[in-house]
Amino acid sequence: VQLQASGGGSVQAGDSLRLSCAVSGRPVIAYGAGWFRQAPGKEREFVAAISRAGAMTVYANSVKGRFTTSRDNAKNTVYLQMNSLKPEDTAVYYCAAGVSWSFTIRSYSYWGQGTLVTVSS
Repeated sequence: VQLQASGGGSVQAGDSLRLSCAVSGRPVIAYGAGWFRQAPGKEREFVAAISRAGAMTVYANSVKGRFTTSRDNAKNTVYLQMNSLKPEDTAVYYCAAGVSWSFTIRSYSYWGQGTLVTVSS
């Protein structure tokens, strides 16, 4: 299973970005999916997760109300819509897939390469 994250970039505070995670190798509906991020000098942290069918989602408190994760299983793609971006959202964002879905890194067996999001004030 391979994951390819895209959609990162440099934006101003208050702007929006949509990250995509294309999954190949197996149908994405077989997996729960999560988004994590890692800022320079910090540990990787949970951002959002979505169940296999997309019926359930969970978010970190720091992004709740601003970020939305969704998935299109027909396109084998998972998304992270990020609105009202803040400088503290600056990080490399990773998508991940696993048999289960949760806020813990160890729940995920497959990881994408990461895409950089830079938010300036």
